Amino acid sequence: MRVHVVSDVHGNAEGLATAGEGADALICLGDLVLFLDYHDHARGIFPDLFGVENADRIVELRTARRFDEAREFGRRLWAELDMDRETAIEAAVRRQYAAMFAAFPTPTYATYGNVDIPALWHEYAAPGTTVLDGQRIELGGRVFGFVGGGLRTPMRTPYEISDEEYAAKVEALGEVDVLCSHIPPEVPELTYDTVARRFERGSRALLDAIRRTRPRYALFGHVHQPLAQRMRVGATECVNVGHFAATGRPWALEW
Repeated sequence: MRVHVVSDVHGNAEGLATAGEGADALICLGDLVLFLDYHDHARGIFPDLFGVENADRIVELRTARRFDEAREFGRRLWAELDMDRETAIEAAVRRQYAAMFAAFPTPTYATYGNVDIPALWHEYAAPGTTVLDGQRIELGGRVFGFVGGGLRTPMRTPYEISDEEYAAKVEALGEVDVLCSHIPPEVPELTYDTVARRFERGSRALLDAIRRTRPRYALFGHVHQPLAQRMRVGATECVNVGHFAATGRPWALEW
């Protein structure tokens, strides 16, 4: 059995179309939407709506962790737009989702990232794509559990939930062989982004579940340039499957 795993697709529909080649199934750990590319400020929903110069400015503010200024700057831009914010974002996200979901091979098992909009997924998921969040499946004799979304941060991305709600989804999985999530467990080496030079939010509930239930693997994404791409926590191999938007390469699990 061979499974390919991707995360942080962020608009890379071309790469996604070939990500399942040679595998029995594809697993996607979320973040299909590209709102703003921090490496190429001309790509994404934000520069499409407001231009590259404004994208440069908001990246500068966020990178400097001046989040209040970034939010105020964003509010001024949205106030000047000739359509309301929700309508503009949903229209852009729908265009991206149409391309992303059309590229998924069959079968695909997917969960949400923190920049995704869960309410729209079921409109675009074809019969060969199974959406899972706080749920489990069996593949090739192994049990895979899925936990989608992220925890609350000053960035206020679309699918951030409370620690309690997230922990309840982790608890609902019980014991699994492979724990699949968008965000990593709360381990400094796995949550620190060496390019952004900051710690992203990891989950204490995931870490506790790994120590308690000892899955073979814990797979995740979210941190684009991690200090450690993989490390062991007890008996569990924890793996950041990579920033698919940049690499176009899936991570392979074979047994």
